This record gives sequence, C-alpha cells and structure tokens, in this order.
Amino acid sequence: MWFRNLLVYRLTQNVPFDAEALEAALAAKPARPCASQELTTYGFIAPFGKGADAPLVHNSQGFLLIAARKEERILPGSVVRDALKEKVDEIEAEQMRKVYKKERDQLKDEIVQTFLPRAFIRKSATFAAIAPAQGLILVDASSPKRAEDLLSTLREAIGSLPVRPLTVKIAPSATMTDWVKSQQAAADFTVLDECELRDTHEDGGVVRCKRQDLTSDEIQLHMTAGKQVTLLSLAWQDKLSFMLDDKLVVKRLRFEDLLQDQAEQDGGEDALGQLDASFTLMMMTFVEFLPALFVALGGEDTPQGI
Repeated sequence: MWFRNLLVYRLTQNVPFDAEALEAALAAKPARPCASQELTTYGFIAPFGKGADAPLVHNSQGFLLIAARKEERILPGSVVRDALKEKVDEIEAEQMRKVYKKERDQLKDEIVQTFLPRAFIRKSATFAAIAPAQGLILVDASSPKRAEDLLSTLREAIGSLPVRPLTVKIAPSATMTDWVKSQQAAADFTVLDECELRDTHEDGGVVRCKRQDLTSDEIQLHMTAGKQVTLLSLAWQDKLSFMLDDKLVVKRLRFEDLLQDQAEQDGGEDALGQLDASFTLMMMTFVEFLPALFVALGGEDTPQGI
C-alpha cells in the first residue's frame, strides 16, 4: 500500500476520529453496482481484503485508511449524438416539421435511458489516509475533483468534516523557480532531471524537460527570459522521489527500495501483513516528509479565523 499521488487537506477543527464509529458511519454509504438506469454510484469499500467481513477502516498506529469506489456507465457522446440525429431526421422527414430544442432534449433523454442498460461499466477506487494527531487527511489522487468526491461522501457519512486544502505562504512556483535558478534546493531536498517551465504572460510558451540537466545554460537561459517552474522532479533524503506542481499537488510518488524492503521484512509472509506494514511505514514517512516540505515552501499558510 504505497500512495502514488498526494493531495493534502488540513482539518480546521479538532475531529475526534474513532475507528469503530467511523466504520459504522461508512457502512451506511457502501459502494454498490449501478442500477440499470443509473449513470454512476459512489460508496466506501474495504481498503484491504474482500468480502462482507472486510473492515471499511484500517487502523494502524493511529492512522486510518479508507477507500471509496466509483462505478459509472460509459456512454460515448458520439453514440448519443448519432442516434439523436438519426431520430430527428426520421421525424422531420416523416412528419414534415422542424424538431426544436425542447423536443431534441426530450429525445436525447429517451435515447440515454434506452442505451444505459447496455453501456460499459468502469470502476475506480480512491484511497485516503486520516492522520488525526497531525490534523491531516491525505488523498491518493492528483485530481482535486476526485479527492473532493471522496471528502464530500465522507462528510455526508459522518455529518461534518471541517477541512480545506493545505496551502503554503509562498507560491510553490516561486520557490521551485528559485531552486532551479540557484541550483540549490532546501535542506534534504534534491532537484532531479525533469521540469516544466511556463512563460508568465497569458499566451506564453511552455517548455517541458525530461532527463535534462537543469543546471545547464539552456535551462538557465529560459529562466533569465522570465519563465517560471510549474512542475519539478525532486527527491527527499534517500526515502522518496516525486513531482511537485504549482498547485502543491505531489505526483508520481516513488518510495525508494530501502523503505519497500523494510516493509517487506516487517510484514512477514501474510499478504495483509505486508499491506499493513507498507501503509504504516508510508505514514510514518509522511509524518516526517510533509512538515519538511511545507517549511521548504515557506511554511503552512493558515487563513485568519481558523
């Protein structure tokens, strides 16, 4: 159980998360298959294990792991448009009249309802870790929309969830730009070989670099011309590497072999034991890594009144 992406949310009030109470709350919103006329469903699943007895909350050393599954029917817009055009043409030819918007919309709804039972079904899972002692919720997602789907459903399940995206005092792009310009990152952080540079003008250009020496004259010339770093590959200590963007989204997280080997040793032979060991070690690493990252980016920004 290693997260690949990271969106960080700050609890703005003290929420007394209890594993048993949370388990009961999530059980009221379980994942379920789409009915024949449903476009999508969303609910909680067991993060580890399968079957009715698998717990919806995994508790390890005070960290809580939950997961949600979205099930949706895939109905390509082109299929609906083609069927609608065919139906409209048929009506206009047979009845010698024009089909206007209101009737078109009604016909479209009827076509969608007819096609839904035959549509393909896609399933996707999102994991989140709750760290009550740190006041954080960490979502394994690179899309804020995907994270908000989980958080809003969690809010419905427990009744209240005072949470906001964590922000820092200095714009991440400014800090990353300074690191590349000075060729020196903050303590324990190392700039790697990938970045995205954007012109600050509205219609400015974008330069994407991969496997590139970011200290080279070529990159420095772009910086001198006023481009800002909006995506940067970094490493922290000898434990993990990642991409950081200008919205404070951590992507392509990779935990180094040393940590993965340790989790394998701690987990023993049992598959669930392996998952628990990796989750625990991951969270212990995040407890060190995230404060260091926030300090390196100028410190966490706490809005007034919170």
